[in-house]
Amino acid sequence: MNWYEKLNQYFPIEEMKSKEHIEVLLTDKQEIYKKDEGPDHVLLYVEGDEFIFIDYLFVSMKSRGQGLGRKLIQKLQKRQKTILLEVEPVQEHDDDTLKRLRFYKREGFKHASSISYSRKSLATKENTPMEILYWPSDSSIEDEDVFNFMKEIYSEIHTYKDNHLYGKSYQNVEDVLSISMGHETDIFEEISMNN
Repeated sequence: MNWYEKLNQYFPIEEMKSKEHIEVLLTDKQEIYKKDEGPDHVLLYVEGDEFIFIDYLFVSMKSRGQGLGRKLIQKLQKRQKTILLEVEPVQEHDDDTLKRLRFYKREGFKHASSISYSRKSLATKENTPMEILYWPSDSSIEDEDVFNFMKEIYSEIHTYKDNHLYGKSYQNVEDVLSISMGHETDIFEEISMNN
């Protein structure tokens, strides 16, 4: 099974970029868009000057629970840049969503609870809400910094050549990402209460 088939088998269709989109990113943006692949994992990520965005992280079923995911995250953490990623909210019918959140919590990630992120899938035309998690490279990193990094990722990676690749455009960044500093619920607190 090739790297794309592994991703496509694991991630929901509404979260997947096309293979062509990823290949174009690996070629056109090779200075920042990277692939780390092994027999039991696929990691696609963006490395900027100040942050790393994990686009996809897949670890095979047979390798889960053996520390491979942790090793991949720690390899990125050693670069001392803020790490960002998107995760699905916890879903009752999908144990992996809860396991995924617990994994990232153990690795020191925080929830950017003031950021609202929901984009319409070009494949399903459904709105897909996602949560933003981040590992701060230093204590001064706040949700507003994460919000600005995510706007850059959405504009430069997620929507890159979207009209050419998909025959239509994704929504504008302002329609997908917003920030509000109020009394938001931290999903890590929610999963702690459910244990």
